[in-house]
Amino acid sequence: MKIVVVGDRPVPASRLAEAAALLKTGEENQIVELTWGSSVREELQAQQLNVEKNGPEAEPYAEGLDREIQDADMLLTHLAVVPAAIIEKAEKLKLIGTCRGGVEQIAVKAATEKKIPVIHVIRNAEAVAEFTIGLILAETRNIARASAAIAAGGWQKDFANSKFTKTLKGQTLGIVGLGHIGRVTAFKAQSLGMKIAGYDPYVSEEVLRDAGLEVERMELEELFEKSDIISLHLRATKETEGMIGKDLLEKMKPEAYLINTARASVVVKEDLYQVLAEKKIGGAALDVFWEEPLPADDPYRKLDNVTLTTHLAGTVVDALPKSPFLLAEVINDYLEMGRSAMQVNPF
Repeated sequence: MKIVVVGDRPVPASRLAEAAALLKTGEENQIVELTWGSSVREELQAQQLNVEKNGPEAEPYAEGLDREIQDADMLLTHLAVVPAAIIEKAEKLKLIGTCRGGVEQIAVKAATEKKIPVIHVIRNAEAVAEFTIGLILAETRNIARASAAIAAGGWQKDFANSKFTKTLKGQTLGIVGLGHIGRVTAFKAQSLGMKIAGYDPYVSEEVLRDAGLEVERMELEELFEKSDIISLHLRATKETEGMIGKDLLEKMKPEAYLINTARASVVVKEDLYQVLAEKKIGGAALDVFWEEPLPADDPYRKLDNVTLTTHLAGTVVDALPKSPFLLAEVINDYLEMGRSAMQVNPF
């Protein structure tokens, strides 16, 4: 079986090839290694952000992929783009796998039209969920702001949210997007005594019960009205772009908080800035931005009711190196069972 792997700077082709060698295809695996993207970290980040915003056609595909894909049986990638033009050239392709959660780099619609399953893995679900809880605590309890004040020679005790600082127990966490990361976040918050409200039309009650979660399902407007803290765990798609705008943000309680460790594009930047600047909500914590790095003159830097971090939620040293092997495990389960909860385009 011919397996084409396309690596990049953080996940090299050699590591993907090691994982591909573990696939139980029932045949001898012929592995072809290709590389995509810049070897310079900052340049690769710019390419990745462009793809997140504009899709798999936004950047050139890996050199040689158009040739090798023609008789490939499987394609394994990390960040590498897989545009529709490449999928159209694939005559034997049975599966596309990516060792990350996001699939905006893959033309999923084109794969679905050819009945090619697209398999992904949530390599850093625990990391992102932990970081989300950390951001909730940092923002609602002023941990980062107090530290910054001390570092600057001060001793600050009063903050923009001082009149409504509370413990988390008993508060309602509204989770928008109950995919794998959203569910892990909900479980951790539930363990802290928080009530969980949730919005996700694509996740069933059975999935939530299997995860051991007690979630009050709500429509989006109701969730924004009733939640004390709202955490976003949406994928970046055409449907979710700008989903969180003025109409929803102005439904939030004046003491409520918005947390975003998903994608900046799901929020309307100007609308969130406005409600924060006018103190219409308690605050926000953001790990993702509309432009990264955040420009020095960006107005968000001047707000006193927002916690900003440098897209760190999924950054743990053990997740990335293990991700190709996690993908191999998921694909092997798929090959054995004929189905997978990690298939993003079930048909």
